[in-house]
Amino acid sequence: MSYQKTKTKQCRLVGVPVQDGAGRLGCEMGPSAYRTAGIAKALSDLGHSVTDLGNVAPLPQRPMSHGNAALKFLPEVAGWTAALSQVAFEASAGQDAMPIFLGGDHSLAAGTLTGLAQRAAEMRRPLFVLWLDAHPDFHTLETTESGNLHGVPMAYATGLAGFDGYFPPPPARLDPHNVCMMGIRSVDPAERRALETSGITVHDMRKIDEHGIVALLRPFLERVVEADGLLHVSLDVDFLDPGIAPGVGTTVPGGATFREAHLIMEMLHDTGMVSSVDLVELNPFLDERGRTATLMVELLASLMGRRVLDYPTRSF
Repeated sequence: MSYQKTKTKQCRLVGVPVQDGAGRLGCEMGPSAYRTAGIAKALSDLGHSVTDLGNVAPLPQRPMSHGNAALKFLPEVAGWTAALSQVAFEASAGQDAMPIFLGGDHSLAAGTLTGLAQRAAEMRRPLFVLWLDAHPDFHTLETTESGNLHGVPMAYATGLAGFDGYFPPPPARLDPHNVCMMGIRSVDPAERRALETSGITVHDMRKIDEHGIVALLRPFLERVVEADGLLHVSLDVDFLDPGIAPGVGTTVPGGATFREAHLIMEMLHDTGMVSSVDLVELNPFLDERGRTATLMVELLASLMGRRVLDYPTRSF
């Protein structure tokens, strides 16, 4: 696999203070925590241009009801999705653009994925997605039992049925064959059945334990390079082991280690293909003195060109 030469990126920070899709309060503070943790300086120190576009606000939506009585904040999440799809399309315009979406819960990906898919279609390049998460977020409005809509964005973006009339019509859909999920370790039965026929590549933590990061990730990255695709990385805090990243409301034991996570980021940087990033599910209310926010910023810096050996020794 040949790699592109590293380029200076036009980083565009987009705050998304959405918590309507999560099961508990706190994610709306995520964008402020990333800014406090020095995300802009971390990027500019690496030579990238950084523009903070501020925070997105949801578009107003009509009241709506659904046969699944468990659903929570359906109009609100639909409003966020409509706004974010438009913002993601606009923020990804221009040469070397790198929108970085600061969540906020993972429901934001319903908007970012579809807006970025629209941009890719306009550029006539395929969009690939690396989904780093403990959960596949592959429920539909009918199948979710918790009713928390951070569990539906991948199903919506890839065109599963049941969203018409509730979520906005997507400007473009994501090809599920271009999605690779890593770190999965919590899957509901309905999601498991849907994933079996979806075409999505799923590497759960058992596969990572058995084969290692490199053997699983490299074939996917080779596909991206060969197709000259755009690569979106959606990084959920709960991809990481809660022992190193406690600031999340959906902790699942057995997540990625510090070194595994940095290895993924370094491999992504080596390709030169990453064109956009989600940082999601940070809940500062549950964090320990900014520990998780700081780690997420460090991982982003690794993706953008900083190596682990460049890091100062930390005491936490």
